[in-house]
Amino acid sequence: MKNNPLFQVNMVSRALLGFLFIYHGLVPKILWLSTDEIHLVDISGIGISATFISPLAGILEILLGCAIIFLRKLDIVIYAAAGALLGLLAYVVVMSPSYLVDAFNPVTTNILGMGLCYLILLTQKHEHI
Repeated sequence: MKNNPLFQVNMVSRALLGFLFIYHGLVPKILWLSTDEIHLVDISGIGISATFISPLAGILEILLGCAIIFLRKLDIVIYAAAGALLGLLAYVVVMSPSYLVDAFNPVTTNILGMGLCYLILLTQKHEHI
């Protein structure tokens, strides 16, 4: 089973998608609160400080990243990741489109993440892992 190419694609895709969520939850939200994160929270109008909500969101992203890697039987985790990536991209498109032309922008990150979601779901259905 571990020599099965679909198994390998599934596992690498899971590791990469999990890393995406863990990194983006930990580094710009918990370890070093990014000015971009602060700006995106401020323009949301929710009235909660970025110093509170961003680390909380970071913890949730880390948990989602770990679930992607370790909860291989739960497709709902992958659908949740795809929904989060699409929703966050849509939020940036509407609220702060200037980010869409910056280096390392959410267009590339989120669309590639959704592609990984697709690969995980596709390979999960076509093999018994």
